[in-house]
Amino acid sequence: MTIPIAYNLRNLVVRKTTTIMTALGIALTVAVLLAVLALVNGLRATLSASGDPLHVIVMRKGSTSELVSNFIRAQFQDLKFKPGIATGRDGQPLASLEVVTVLNLANVDNPNGVNVLVRGLSPAGIEMRHTTKLTAGRWFDTGRKELVAGASVAKRFPEARLGGKLRIGRGEWNVVGVMDSGRGAQDSEIWGDVNQVSAELERVEVLSSALVEATDAVTAKALINSIENDQRLGMMAVSEKEYYDQQTAQGAPIEFVGIFVSIIMAIGSSFAAMNTMYAAVARRAREIGTLRVLGFSRGSILTSFFLESVLLAGLGGLLGCLLVMPLNGLTTAVGSANFSELAFDFHVTPGIVLTGVAFAVVLGVLGGLLPARMASKKEILSALREV
Repeated sequence: MTIPIAYNLRNLVVRKTTTIMTALGIALTVAVLLAVLALVNGLRATLSASGDPLHVIVMRKGSTSELVSNFIRAQFQDLKFKPGIATGRDGQPLASLEVVTVLNLANVDNPNGVNVLVRGLSPAGIEMRHTTKLTAGRWFDTGRKELVAGASVAKRFPEARLGGKLRIGRGEWNVVGVMDSGRGAQDSEIWGDVNQVSAELERVEVLSSALVEATDAVTAKALINSIENDQRLGMMAVSEKEYYDQQTAQGAPIEFVGIFVSIIMAIGSSFAAMNTMYAAVARRAREIGTLRVLGFSRGSILTSFFLESVLLAGLGGLLGCLLVMPLNGLTTAVGSANFSELAFDFHVTPGIVLTGVAFAVVLGVLGGLLPARMASKKEILSALREV
């Protein structure tokens, strides 16, 4: 004969103070873990949405990012006519020579300013970014000091909003549009005409990198090998998707620290749950004896108290999930390989929520096993005599 679950639920309600305090401790532990997982998941989602498997980024050999790379215009002329590069709507190779720099912008959260990536690119560069769409205003005109800001930049920096003015080098530039790449890294960039940006930076001949689009995935690999082996170019090539995948390593230290803190908190929470259940066993000694007299077996007692601990932890897990839900969609930023800020959203998925609940249940299992075993070991007469 098993003890009804309703019995355990009533006990949790009767001991509401200890139930709430223990559940809250577990909830905070779960919330910390889920917040870290949501942050890292959001960063990975942004970077995975940024790379196209048909795109190849070409940089100077040994460069770790576009910002520290050099690319001479004469090299670009040799590059863009390589076999395997797709052609655009105008019949020209889909190859874009680009220059990258950083611009310090201030907002309410960062009055001293943070670095935002500014990319000078050609119309072919815009055409190649298939997921990037204009959401307000218009694209910049070539030959003009005009800029288009990413959605995250426009949202977080007042100067970069539509109609705003930004200073690059010695000139003042007008923000004429806002673009959205569907949570990609391009949302954290500002785009302008490559010739105007390079002239402003006094880098007319020596730019940063080139982006080319292959006709298909097989050709993309062959194109990378061709560029790498071309002694005239002396450049390195990497798939754009691989380039952004490498940047997910930024999330590893955050994930490690967050999980480490969660484990420390989990140890404390499991001891709190264990103390709660030990106290419950001590207070309910006569109750346990009565249950034994009524014919409930030791196994039923053990299962009942163990289940009560799991229910208590599950309640804390659900509360922790509720605590972290407001973070979903919240925008934050980390430094990128280009020494600029990369904005992304916290991304709480159903899988992360299930992980939090499962983590809480594990805490309940660890905290309830020993007290439940002690309850099941009590002798009937000694239990009935306890006050």
